[in-house]
Amino acid sequence: MSQVATLFSKTKIDYSWSFSDKTRKDTAYITHGYHRYPAKFIPQIVSRLAEKYTNEGDLIVDPFGGCGTTLVESKVMGRPSVGVDINPVAVLITKAKITPIEPKKIEKAFIALKGKLDTHSKDTKIKALEHERIDYWFKPEEKRKLAFIFAEISKLKDQVIRDFFFCGFSNILKNCSIWLQKSNKPTRDFEKKPSDPIQTFYKQVKMMMRGNARFYELSKEKNHLEIPSQVYCTDARTIPVKDNSVSLIVTSPPYVTSYEYADLHQLTALWLEYTKDLSDFRKRFIGTSYHNKKDLVLNSELAEKIRNELLEKDKKTAEEVATYFSEMNQVFAEMKRMLKKGGKTCIVIGNTSLKGVEILNAEVFAEQLQNLGLKIADIIKREIPSKNLPSVRDEKTGKFAKLSDKNKISAYPTEYILIMEK
Repeated sequence: MSQVATLFSKTKIDYSWSFSDKTRKDTAYITHGYHRYPAKFIPQIVSRLAEKYTNEGDLIVDPFGGCGTTLVESKVMGRPSVGVDINPVAVLITKAKITPIEPKKIEKAFIALKGKLDTHSKDTKIKALEHERIDYWFKPEEKRKLAFIFAEISKLKDQVIRDFFFCGFSNILKNCSIWLQKSNKPTRDFEKKPSDPIQTFYKQVKMMMRGNARFYELSKEKNHLEIPSQVYCTDARTIPVKDNSVSLIVTSPPYVTSYEYADLHQLTALWLEYTKDLSDFRKRFIGTSYHNKKDLVLNSELAEKIRNELLEKDKKTAEEVATYFSEMNQVFAEMKRMLKKGGKTCIVIGNTSLKGVEILNAEVFAEQLQNLGLKIADIIKREIPSKNLPSVRDEKTGKFAKLSDKNKISAYPTEYILIMEK
């Protein structure tokens, strides 16, 4: 057993990091509850790490920004932050969540927008979006109303206000479609009665306005309104941040089969025309089977071992996993470039299994980062009581599974926070 593997095997669960006493209300406070998002970590993890490893004014970065949890918490704590994500849907959600808007301003904009939307009738002329995938998910009546909401939001001049409403629009799409609501895989439910888009949108925006008002007041009270938070739609291997400038990185990288995120966000991506072609959208995500597999540098003996074990089972899966580890190694080189001497990177990641082979993500990451010159500062093992993650996978395929599936195995009951220091 390698030195790293031994360290991990000795790590006991630290229940104080599970935050099992936190309710949905606690984890969705201020703007955190704006939008559903798969596999997001809870804000309490970020604030505890930021409290421990930074001071006010220190720069925090999240290379896999997701829905902006790290950036929102950084702002609350008076730390400037930068996040990147390759997924434009994630970037839209983050922009809305990290921008406190003066409550009266958003209220005024909503009254004006509602005035327009209230005029909707069967006779309203609407140019609906033509796309076979939209017709696949939406019935004509809901599609018409959504197209009307979309058109009215698009007319708004103020981009901050527009992003706020588009974030709300994005979060109602599943409810207003025939998407099987609780499914982690895109599945149609022909029995489902979709929600009315206009009324659902009003309800969604009112919830967001309450969150925004709390966020604005909190930021104002602490004098944090002007604390910079920036998000970029780019690859985690090219982050627009200076060398040796970052005190803390907090991130939760995508799992090996990360192109599933593209499928889960397809409704927003299609409506907001971030893509016209789903397979093209999938190709953007890290570790997908579409990427170039030449000259892979895994930079970890353990990663090589996992690849070889998988090669005996399934060549395609072995290549996907090797590509994923090679691309993650490139991201880690970028993290090292940004970090100050003594700066910490905190990676929230769980292990999984594919084709009956243990995919020890956390151990591999520790080896890769060590080989890049960082040292292990701490390993925290936590239970995941409140993470919105599928709890089972299919043992043969590694894909998310239903609780009723025969081949199911539990996935992610625990995860690690790997803390490395430069």
